[in-house]
Amino acid sequence: MSDWRPASGPEAARSRATMLRRVRDYFDKRGALEVDTPALSRTAVSDIQIESFEIAECAVAGGPLFLHTSPEFCMKRLLAAGYPDIFSIARVFRDGEAGRTHQPEFTMLEWYRHEMALSQIIEDTTTLIRHVLADAAPAYRPARIDYYAAFLNAVGVDARTASVEELMHAAGADKQLRAALGRERDDWLDLLLATRVIPTFPADRLTVLQHYPASQAALAQLCPDNPGVADRFEVFLGALELANGYVELTDAAEQAARIAGDNEDRERRGQAVRPVDEHLLAALAAGLPRCAGVALGLERLQMVSDKTDDIRDVITFTLEEGA
Repeated sequence: MSDWRPASGPEAARSRATMLRRVRDYFDKRGALEVDTPALSRTAVSDIQIESFEIAECAVAGGPLFLHTSPEFCMKRLLAAGYPDIFSIARVFRDGEAGRTHQPEFTMLEWYRHEMALSQIIEDTTTLIRHVLADAAPAYRPARIDYYAAFLNAVGVDARTASVEELMHAAGADKQLRAALGRERDDWLDLLLATRVIPTFPADRLTVLQHYPASQAALAQLCPDNPGVADRFEVFLGALELANGYVELTDAAEQAARIAGDNEDRERRGQAVRPVDEHLLAALAAGLPRCAGVALGLERLQMVSDKTDDIRDVITFTLEEGA
């Protein structure tokens, strides 16, 4: 075979090693503990935007297993068991994601900090990014903007009150696109965010998009001052998403209701219904401490550091190269 060579050379590996040292240095100086979590699980995330790889039959498990899409659930169990601030550098897996900024297998840096509010975890995240990027970090200070303000600025639409029909019109949707997305309001918001809002973010600074709609809270708590939005944020450099974080939901009953709602949406959309992680719910019921968490794609951060717009330039082996 002629495709045995790796996708990237030793310089990319050296760059990655330097970044990993900087990550560990950042957390070591702040007293955070590095932890490991299993990649295989009997359960899978219910989020309709994320698809898991399933091992349909596993003799040892006596049923299906899933490759984790994030170490989040296990890390929350550690926090509930009394662990201090923690971080993990984990290989994770997501089905249906491949291209210039996606790979089905990638490296996620995830961390949790006790007693941090939204502004504090945002500051922590942007400080980490700038520390890891070092000389490649943007010169300008990060910009912060609320989700609804970003829509109003970029699209001229009040996303809080706009009807689905108004969102369709703002997207310039033809009959084919309307048929594909149907009447799912959050799907239209996601489309406008990706195609109209994010492309307006400046390429020379980090942009923090905060206070997502409550319907997109995922595992975040709702904002104490405004329950119509979630204490959730994402960090971008230009149009490249680097990190996603939030102040964590600690209410087990609310989390169970959200998972049930996700699975109802999955069934309605024809997606696989996912088994509920009862261990996570039990950990929340036992007492998840007040905390905030962040997930960051390390390969994407290396893309910034190495000045490339293709994730395959910073990965040693990809599926395209026969990994």
